[in-house]
Amino acid sequence: MNLSQLIQLISLAAIWGASFMFMRIAAPEIGPVALIAMRAAIGFIALLPFLLMYKGVRDVVNNWLGIFIVGITNTAIPFLLLAYATLTLSAGLTSILNATAPIFAGLVAFIWLKERLTFIKTAGLIVGFSGVLVLFVGKGDLSFDDTAIAIIAGLIAALNYGFAACYTKKKLTGVSSLAIATGSQFFAAVVYIPFLPATWPSAPISDLAMYSTLTLGAVCTALAYILYFRLIASLGPEKAITVAYLIPVFGIIWGVLFLQELVTLSMLMGAALILFGVSMTTGMLKVKPVRVKD
Repeated sequence: MNLSQLIQLISLAAIWGASFMFMRIAAPEIGPVALIAMRAAIGFIALLPFLLMYKGVRDVVNNWLGIFIVGITNTAIPFLLLAYATLTLSAGLTSILNATAPIFAGLVAFIWLKERLTFIKTAGLIVGFSGVLVLFVGKGDLSFDDTAIAIIAGLIAALNYGFAACYTKKKLTGVSSLAIATGSQFFAAVVYIPFLPATWPSAPISDLAMYSTLTLGAVCTALAYILYFRLIASLGPEKAITVAYLIPVFGIIWGVLFLQELVTLSMLMGAALILFGVSMTTGMLKVKPVRVKD
């Protein structure tokens, strides 16, 4: 990895980490449904010129059903659940929950794609979910309150990301990543249209909330996808996915700097366990077999 690629990787993590801060700012005022509808629509509008430039419209049309499913499971549902979670949880904690996505992807791949679950991957699942348990304990008790519901919402969002990753691998291999990204944002925006009349905020939207929404769509969605595709092309998917380890770091940093959020010991312990589990389930942490001499 050269300096340019490293800068792109860190920039991508910083951008995606900031998305939780912007949701934390805008969701209470705009509401999760209207916010995510606008985020997906803005993301689609910003990505569309690139799709046209690289002649990817045919890919979207020919694979519309698969891209629609990815749009629902990789954008519409998880974006909404994460926005809902930020109504209760800090941006930093929500970003930590989001980091469980590779763990869920490994679990879905084992159940659905029948991929082999090695000992270290199994251990990674256990370690990762123990980190989630630490986050539950860190809220003070195990009661089913608003915080617990928000944590569960964040985990279901990560589960959707995990499913979408496996679905893309199984059904959309060979389809342009730009087509999948642009088409999925389009379908995600469309499915929210019927809900907008009932969920659109009655009070005027503040400049801060509107700027946060615009940044979510144009920067944290469109620009982030473009950066991610560049990294996949130059580094390969295995190295590009290492951005998942940095996103919670920036999610916590931005929350502390701009929202004055507190970082608790349970958050740090939970994040450490989750990221360690992710490193095991994704194969980033490799254990060489011990050879016994005769």
